[in-house]
Amino acid sequence: MNHHLIITYRTIVLYLTVLVTMRLMGKREIGQLAPFDLVIAVMIAELAAIPMEDPKIPITHGLIPIATLLVLELALSHLTLRSLKMRRLVSGTPSLIIKNGRLNEREMRRVRYNINDLLAQLREKNVPNVADVEFAILETSGTLSVIPKSQKRPLTPEDLGIPTQYEGVPVPLVIDGQVEYKNLDQIGLDLTWLETELAKQGVEHPSQVLLASIDSSGQLYVQKKERLKGEPTKPADELSDF
Repeated sequence: MNHHLIITYRTIVLYLTVLVTMRLMGKREIGQLAPFDLVIAVMIAELAAIPMEDPKIPITHGLIPIATLLVLELALSHLTLRSLKMRRLVSGTPSLIIKNGRLNEREMRRVRYNINDLLAQLREKNVPNVADVEFAILETSGTLSVIPKSQKRPLTPEDLGIPTQYEGVPVPLVIDGQVEYKNLDQIGLDLTWLETELAKQGVEHPSQVLLASIDSSGQLYVQKKERLKGEPTKPADELSDF
């Protein structure tokens, strides 16, 4: 077999293997990975790269270790679900950086977390003043959870005694021109209804829609694609009552 074809074949196989492996590991973001998960991810990347770089190395030398790491990851994940001690051992525990409005200097030294890191992460949370913070917890993922002092928290309708109505999650009905038939069925609607509502907003066919979604109050949001058959179209940021 041609040398370039072999490399292409190996790359495709290893890519799909790593893709499936990472999918089976779960839906956590890279920034939310526990240390063990991050180590596994790095090792899988290295193991996949070795057979791709050197065709003389059997592809199984990459596939078998990746499969072994996947089994190890799944087994440890199962153990951490059942055992709090194992969870703490593998993932660690959150650290209380600010407690009752005061910096926890001892804990900051223990986790090697300096003032500059704290101030930077507070700014990321739109909290420029450390004096406004009641509690700050450094999570095991490295993110900082911030609880402002009661006097510094944004006003809510409850604070003002204003009653509010239930707001559910909007349901997408058309995404990039593709009708979400399953979502339509779940909310008791059909394609005929959708096409009728889209026609009211000048949309001839769902394929012309970038996004269409309906909220819990029955309002339909529609935005057309910017271009149709090479011609620009006007955006349709419009709402119609269900």
